[in-house]
Amino acid sequence: MEPHEHISESPAVELRDAVALISDFPALAGLDLTVERGEIVMLTGPNGAGKTTLLRVCAGLTPIARGFGRVMGADLLSERDAVRQRVGMVAHSNGLYDELTVRENLEFWGALIGAGDDELHQAMSIMGVDGRLASVPVRGLSAGQRRRTAFAILVVRRAGLWLLDEPHAGLDSGARDEVDDILRQATAAGATVMLSSHELDRVEQLATRKLHLAGGVVVGDER
Repeated sequence: MEPHEHISESPAVELRDAVALISDFPALAGLDLTVERGEIVMLTGPNGAGKTTLLRVCAGLTPIARGFGRVMGADLLSERDAVRQRVGMVAHSNGLYDELTVRENLEFWGALIGAGDDELHQAMSIMGVDGRLASVPVRGLSAGQRRRTAFAILVVRRAGLWLLDEPHAGLDSGARDEVDDILRQATAAGATVMLSSHELDRVEQLATRKLHLAGGVVVGDER
């Protein structure tokens, strides 16, 4: 599960005075942050603190209106397409194609990085969506099976930065443990993880660093 190499050896995330607007409201309000490669960073804070917006900014999905941002060596203002190619995100909406089968979803993303059949099968097997589930259209899956499929895609893509919003939602106990194992394996191979979760006890055991957000800025940083 080795992440793809990137030319830049800069930090995984660099944000300086970053402002991101949601309907003219500054969901990020001048946030400063550096995340080094290989970290597992847990985001905490009350609702509206900016956790989800921070993840979406790092995924290249929400633009910054002011400030400097670089993710996996790519500029958030001028190279957002490159950012999206280098990161993977699992959020409340899993970004799956409902009309495609599980395998077809993995084939679509795997084709972008030249993943072979063995890699597709391994990813589906790790997340328990192989066998008969592989040929089921995503629209016919349960919420937990959809989440498993989304993680299988991250495994196939070997993204350098994993951005996870409530990663354990909809999963049974066994699948939660599998996700935790995958995150440890990914960071051991050089990937970086940023995640937000209400399952604080579980995530605290994974995290190497805890960031507390409030009002769209970082107000606490524990290593």
